[in-house]
Amino acid sequence: MTIPADEGPAVGLGLGGSLRIGQARIAVADTFALLRAIARTGSVQGAATEIGLSYRAAWERVRALEAAVGRPLVRKTRGHGTTLTETGAALHDALASAAAGLAQPLAREARAMQARLAALLHHPRRLTVAASHDPLLMEGLAQWGGAEIAVMGSRDAVVQLMDGRADAAGFHCGAIAPEAAGPPFSDLVADPAFRVRPLFAREQGWLVAAGNPLGLETPDDLRAKKARFVNRQKGSGTRAWFDRLLAGTGIRPEEIAGYGLEEFTHQAVAAVIASGAADAGLGARAAAERFGLGFVPVGWEVYHLAASASLPGDGLDRVQALLGERIGDVPGYRLPG
Repeated sequence: MTIPADEGPAVGLGLGGSLRIGQARIAVADTFALLRAIARTGSVQGAATEIGLSYRAAWERVRALEAAVGRPLVRKTRGHGTTLTETGAALHDALASAAAGLAQPLAREARAMQARLAALLHHPRRLTVAASHDPLLMEGLAQWGGAEIAVMGSRDAVVQLMDGRADAAGFHCGAIAPEAAGPPFSDLVADPAFRVRPLFAREQGWLVAAGNPLGLETPDDLRAKKARFVNRQKGSGTRAWFDRLLAGTGIRPEEIAGYGLEEFTHQAVAAVIASGAADAGLGARAAAERFGLGFVPVGWEVYHLAASASLPGDGLDRVQALLGERIGDVPGYRLPG
């Protein structure tokens, strides 16, 4: 999501600093911009136009860099313009690699700085929260009113946070801890650049028609009774949990009728079952209660909320407090731990 200009200060962070070679110091950002422009345009004239310098100033910068490095960085060839020498290409590639490696953390820090400056200037900015769907969380975020919510699978939510495209991510990994769930979850919790907080524990199980007329209790029941299943989308924590349940019992996905039928929220799964279009799905007890469905418990899991450690925590603290106040009133939830 792009933050509109009227929602606070715009922040852009990029590669900077200086590179010391012997007694000389060269500006990293200017050097990278010049070498990249020469490589891209094939001439110093084209590079000068691209980066907003005069032709003479561009050549002066090239010569100053060559003096600092002690080797030629560009090569003029009659009829073929200007190319980077082996040294110039190596320096360009080193700076390009550094820029690529810093792109994601710089994007995250830019979002965090934007939020901090917006608060300082009394121009609050709504946070972007990428989150796996949960009925209680959606209500809590709506009550707080300080977030734009993008509903997606847990994996995609975490990737968006780590890429700097979201301020916070809500996710779950089923009945296993994030550090045991593999990338990107294990990467997230191991990175001190992020703060991961357990919001609540919730009960998941089979959503079935009221009274469970087919007597569905296990994945093998789904297969044996040819129950029509409605699945969650790829990348969701609930889908990953269901896949682990199937693998644990040796059932192939194609043996489950409706395995390829996907919905993106717990409510959508419950609504399909309530309409009679499916017999079962894996989802939260809260969704079963809301649609008057039967519920067969499978297990409890912890739902987490993660954000950059640099992001001001007061808004997310408020969300956590609002959810804590409601947990005792909503079936299928309890405090984590």
